Amino acid sequence: MNPMSLLHLKSKLEKFRTNHPKVPMFFKAISGEVGLDSIIEIKLTTAEGKTMVTNFRVTQDDMDLFSEIKSQVTK
Repeated sequence: MNPMSLLHLKSKLEKFRTNHPKVPMFFKAISGEVGLDSIIEIKLTTAEGKTMVTNFRVTQDDMDLFSEIKSQVTK
């Protein structure tokens, strides 16, 4: 990935963290709780009130991905 793109992405992520401080706090709180066979559910409610929900059971591949992301974010 282009280093300038990474810098741009980093600034966007920082703005997201400022605008939505509970999101990073939530992910930090659950980071030690997510394990194999945990179920992660995501719900969206649109401005019009429509809701969409999905979930997935955490696999070993997911755990490996989460570890890789965590190692990249904490550098």
